[in-house]
Amino acid sequence: MINYSTDLSGLAEQDLSGFFVGWPAPPTAAQHLAVLKGSYRVVVALDAGTGHVVGFVNMISDGVLTGFIPWLEVLPEYQGKGIGGQLVRRVLAEAEHLYSVDLTCDEPLRAYYEKLGMLPLRGMAVRRWQVLAPERRVPAES
Repeated sequence: MINYSTDLSGLAEQDLSGFFVGWPAPPTAAQHLAVLKGSYRVVVALDAGTGHVVGFVNMISDGVLTGFIPWLEVLPEYQGKGIGGQLVRRVLAEAEHLYSVDLTCDEPLRAYYEKLGMLPLRGMAVRRWQVLAPERRVPAES
């Protein structure tokens, strides 16, 4: 059974292992925890048997009109069980007072989010991978 919570008071770095599979430079556990604690809204999924965090979603927002969902992650061994969808539905319920909630995703994930009631939009982004992995800094072009 999976329990869902918005309470991060007992969450520690060691509770956040195994996420960001396939990322070229995943955030550190310290960065991960700081992001969650600094977010406008967060929902975590906990395995009721083990108490381990198996998924999470976070939202950043101005708290008035707009929100953005930057991360939705479920541990690989828990994927395909509806946990991600439940996390998204719960964080969206936390933000029903907002005019817009946006997220960006890679093309293969579009259908997943459309099933959750989200509309496709075009977007632009900047990615500074060196922030996540300073040791992999790309030399500046001259």
